[in-house]
Amino acid sequence: MNTNGQCEHTAGNTTPTCLPSPMRWSIKCSDVYFLKNPGLNMGWIGLYLNVKSPSQWSWSGGANATRIDYVSFNPSVGRYMIWKENGLYSSLLDYGFFCFNLMVDEVKKTWEEALEHCRETHTDLTSLNSETERRLALSEIQHDRITKRVRIGLRFLGDHWLWVDGDPLVYEAWPEGDQEHQCPLRKRCGALTKEGHWENWDCEEKVHFICY
Repeated sequence: MNTNGQCEHTAGNTTPTCLPSPMRWSIKCSDVYFLKNPGLNMGWIGLYLNVKSPSQWSWSGGANATRIDYVSFNPSVGRYMIWKENGLYSSLLDYGFFCFNLMVDEVKKTWEEALEHCRETHTDLTSLNSETERRLALSEIQHDRITKRVRIGLRFLGDHWLWVDGDPLVYEAWPEGDQEHQCPLRKRCGALTKEGHWENWDCEEKVHFICY
């Protein structure tokens, strides 16, 4: 896998010729992830009904879905969901798809340097808005050559933590019982550790980082 800092969203214009296997797509695209885009008004997302637990909806990245509001679901039509402008539907037909690939940049930078690099060459430092996205990022930083923690787009400004790309902070992964992040004096830049936790860390220390 390329680790030269390429972080990209990839729109799949070619429809799959078979049912979208979550395992197959996870290997090929890291995760199936559909975003609203003027040119894409429907497509596969990484949401499917778990065969081992018929009442449980899961994301292809491995996390369980906690709330599903679908317009139409019929098990005989399919246990995989597509996104349309007016909601979610089950389907067996061929559609385009959207992949969300995360790559770790192996050049060590401070938080500000990493932010500037991501915005100049990609989009931004990554946000992690769900358990699936956290697991996806975690799988990319387990190599020995990657620093023990990597920069993410989490920053303490004013009196609260926020994502610098503007995403709402609706999901958190701080270690259980951790208090240090609540009102940090110096360590005001977020990081993701190899154990999978968020960590408030020194903004000036140079470590690897994740763009998108």
